[in-house]
Amino acid sequence: MNMHANPGLPFYRPVADECAVFETAHANGLPLLLKGPTGCGKTRFVEHMAARLGLPLHTVACHDDLSAADLIGRYLLKGGETEWVDGPLTRAVREGGICYLDEVVEARKDVTVVLHPLTDDRRRLVIDRTGEELAAPASFMLVASYNPGYQNILKKLKPSTRQRFLSIGFDFPDRATETAVVAAESGLDEARSDALVRLAGHIRTLSGMDLEEGVSTRLLIYAATLIAQGMGVDRAIEAAIVEPLSDEADVQQALRDLAASVYG
Repeated sequence: MNMHANPGLPFYRPVADECAVFETAHANGLPLLLKGPTGCGKTRFVEHMAARLGLPLHTVACHDDLSAADLIGRYLLKGGETEWVDGPLTRAVREGGICYLDEVVEARKDVTVVLHPLTDDRRRLVIDRTGEELAAPASFMLVASYNPGYQNILKKLKPSTRQRFLSIGFDFPDRATETAVVAAESGLDEARSDALVRLAGHIRTLSGMDLEEGVSTRLLIYAATLIAQGMGVDRAIEAAIVEPLSDEADVQQALRDLAASVYG
């Protein structure tokens, strides 16, 4: 099945059977966890699937200060009166849409407590402040993501939470697929897109370099976009790859040397 052929959908090039797994999870009311490095296509995949299924999508970028109230909602003062305002999770439940929690491991611990009743056969959202208990409609789906390689000991997804979700492992696509994605997203021709992907492959396999993560597909698209708009290759790589990946002068120079070897 060609999952990206519809021009009305956000572009996504399937790598395996992840689209079928998503559709099956949604059809059966099962929550889904996406695991993989930053910038490898997890968010775009969710956007693609939400559009494919015709469902509203509420995306939450999780962070250290994100609380359960941020997801559920709170009372706000409007025009001199106190009014309840739904949070993104509550809106998704009411609408029967998808709530996507990006980097869920970054959120505060009280968030997982709220999620648990939505990730088992209860499929309920309890709003203590209003006394409501919402039953999630069949079309509602909870999707979360995190980067297992970027966790520290204080921020790990507990096994009791992980085991409430189906999981799909994501990684950077193979060279041909990633080249096609970079070309489609940036408008750069495939030959020059392939050169960027080859550079990324070298960076990702380097050992001993002080990089927290390898270069993401997202950054390759940024570099390709600059080149497609007429910027020189060296300057585009500097702005979209070298500078974002490291602040260390020696690491930056090593990246420049690597780019010179690819483009030499």
